[in-house]
Amino acid sequence: MIENFLRRPQTPAELTADLLRAFGVFSVLFAAVFFDPTDAGILAFVLPAVFAPRFLGTRAGADITVSLTVLIAAWSNVWGLYESVPGWDLAVHFVCTGVLAASLCLLLGRVQTLSAPRSALAVTALGVTLTTTFGLALSAIWEMVEWVGFTYVAQGINVEYTDTIGDMAAGGLGALCAGLFLMFFGRFDGERGAPVRRPRTGPRAAST
Repeated sequence: MIENFLRRPQTPAELTADLLRAFGVFSVLFAAVFFDPTDAGILAFVLPAVFAPRFLGTRAGADITVSLTVLIAAWSNVWGLYESVPGWDLAVHFVCTGVLAASLCLLLGRVQTLSAPRSALAVTALGVTLTTTFGLALSAIWEMVEWVGFTYVAQGINVEYTDTIGDMAAGGLGALCAGLFLMFFGRFDGERGAPVRRPRTGPRAAST
């Protein structure tokens, strides 16, 4: 992981991903000076998601997608877009949760945490199910974070029942769509396109 982090960018896309990371750090410092300390805290909260792809050696395209998505989500809070733009809150929950859930699913496949299913249909079903489950879990965790923020930091955070359920529904739907997207255009077996390792069948497998 340290080698991945210290490796020089090899392509324009990798350089773009690193520039987004630099912008994430700059955003925290900028917000700490010119905005409210709470805004700086919100921007700092997404930095782990911005730096994680670099440590994990994620493909540049996925790296850029994750970093750009979470930075937009954080800056939307700073700029007040969730309150001023109708539907923006649900749209960000939909996209951001879907991207993060798909990234977690791909990560599990890459590190081969899950046992390999016996058929392509099982691979697809498992991937869609896991992505949706991750999305619902992330949505629930985020709503808990908002509640903590409302209780101990700022009373302006919207934690009404309707808003909470709507955000979780949007996040879960976004994760489901991300899983279906991966089913048609991606893989559930890792970042580098390696084939799924399935258990061998037949007489030779039985003798091993």
